[in-house]
Amino acid sequence: MPDARIKACIRQLLQGPHHASGYRKLTKQLRRKYRLVINKKKVYRLCKELGVLLPQRQTKQPVPRKVARNRVVTGPNQLWQMDIKYGYVAGLERHFYMVSIIDVFDRQIVGYHVDKVCHTRHVVKALQKALLKRNVCGQSHPLVIRTDNGPQFKSKAFYEFCQQASLWRSRPVYPVLQH
Repeated sequence: MPDARIKACIRQLLQGPHHASGYRKLTKQLRRKYRLVINKKKVYRLCKELGVLLPQRQTKQPVPRKVARNRVVTGPNQLWQMDIKYGYVAGLERHFYMVSIIDVFDRQIVGYHVDKVCHTRHVVKALQKALLKRNVCGQSHPLVIRTDNGPQFKSKAFYEFCQQASLWRSRPVYPVLQH
């Protein structure tokens, strides 16, 4: 089918109940209603030529990003790393998540949390327990928490907890605890 006829089909779809559809939904509708064998890339190109595409949304960063830098760690409780891993229990046919917090100086696990789910509140709770266990609140130098860019670590709740506890967060663009 020539492009002009496909454009006419797109215009017709946009005048109906699919007036606010994007090019992916339009592709599905063209396949269903007109029985076309068509690629979504072609529909995108034709929609662009017709001028019916809306501008793409700009995502906002809810939490300011800080670039990680190498640090010289001279003692415990200066730099901790946090990461979330998941595993599979074959006998139960279930997944589990584990939040682990490790002290970079002595390589000890200072806190962890294992559960079937891993939300921000679980990460904050594990960090709270680790802070109490290591008695970090009264030390003279600030504790730096290094994490990857996981959604739990990018959340406002985690950011606010770190602000309240006077922790400085450092996030690299690579996963931290690789085994």
